[in-house]
Amino acid sequence: MNIITLQWSLVIGSSLLLFLFSPFVKTSNAFYKATSKLKSPTTFVLTGSLVISWIFSKSITNAANLGLAYGIVGGLAYAAYYLSFVVAGVVIYYLRTKGGFTSIHHFIYSKYGQKAINLFSILIAFRLFNEVWSNTMVIGSYFGDVNSNSYYIAIVVFTILTLAYSLKGGLSSSIFTDIIQMGLFSVLLGIILWQLFSITEFTTQTVLNSGDWSFNMGLNLLFAAVLQSFSYPFHDPVLTDRGFISKPKTTLKSFIAAGIVGFICIALFSVVGIYAKHMGLQGQAAVQVGKTLGVGLLVVINFIMITSASSTLDSTFSSFSKLIVIDLKKSKSVSLGRLVMILLAILGTIPIFLNAEVLTATTISGTMVIGLTPIFMFWHIKAPKLSFFLSLTSGLLFGFLLLFNLFPTFLILTQGPYADLLWVNVWGILLCTILYWTPIWMHKK
Repeated sequence: MNIITLQWSLVIGSSLLLFLFSPFVKTSNAFYKATSKLKSPTTFVLTGSLVISWIFSKSITNAANLGLAYGIVGGLAYAAYYLSFVVAGVVIYYLRTKGGFTSIHHFIYSKYGQKAINLFSILIAFRLFNEVWSNTMVIGSYFGDVNSNSYYIAIVVFTILTLAYSLKGGLSSSIFTDIIQMGLFSVLLGIILWQLFSITEFTTQTVLNSGDWSFNMGLNLLFAAVLQSFSYPFHDPVLTDRGFISKPKTTLKSFIAAGIVGFICIALFSVVGIYAKHMGLQGQAAVQVGKTLGVGLLVVINFIMITSASSTLDSTFSSFSKLIVIDLKKSKSVSLGRLVMILLAILGTIPIFLNAEVLTATTISGTMVIGLTPIFMFWHIKAPKLSFFLSLTSGLLFGFLLLFNLFPTFLILTQGPYADLLWVNVWGILLCTILYWTPIWMHKK
């Protein structure tokens, strides 16, 4: 049995098992909020769901590649994005307990009106749309060269199989399968690390000494990740939807725990890249390490990618259906939610057959939503609607300046990779905050 055949067996076999065991739900509460008989997810279940829904195939690929490029500093820099869980957990806790809000959309509509909801919904809908093709592309690359028949077939089959069990239970299916996928991820990650550290010359000390704490070796990305953590989570409904389905205290504990666990998982997976750096390997870190250590480990690495991609994809389907049906249409129709999932699967796969690199130029990145920072950090402040639009649109502007390399170089005050990313975020957040507060100060006068 060759490696491709084995991978197909893993994809089809695991997907069929998830489909068989995934709950079939009929009520809107179960489909959109994962509640059953007035029960909501426990701390353990919610924590696992949060972690695995964010550990997607692209993120662990990036973690390994950053480990290869910058050693332990690169891995920790990418792991720093998991501060987002702690920030979101605390803010959502107060939105619910002090503000009485039942969702992010409820908060924005109550404070800033329908036009704000429309703009915000466009941002998160586009993010969810991009989550589909950006994750399935990674899976396709493990089955064949880009643009090959095997590449396209793998993407389509994988998307259909994941959609199938997502249609059965919506968010209930997503959270139920998340626990299984988190368990698989933990076991597979353990196998990979055990294999790496069983090699005599590769030790913990090797990992700790693999990076240089300088701006030339990843510190720019580390600081940028910390800054973006104050806005990034709030445009991700995969994360925020899970913030309103359990009791506030349960949710807060889960988000903090998920931040810690997620940080550790990403940091540990970057060890794959650090090993590649230690061995002088080049290219895609995870793939090269797998090839070096044999077919068995390569299959494990590929399976961990498949597991993480499916967990993200099913969460994306459930969040998009909730966005359209519950948040925008104000309906509770489960059948409409299932129809919306099918529509997203089709639309989200189309870019695979086009020039996906062109579409990445319009991706709503973490920088483009830095305008959400003052909106959520100062959620309790009475602000006019203008504050919302000034902050959010100026953040989008900074995102495009970064995207098209138009940001003035004299404002970049450090050297090394990601220096432009760091300083676009520094100056952007500063301006967004000033613009957010300006109408408030003017109103007081």
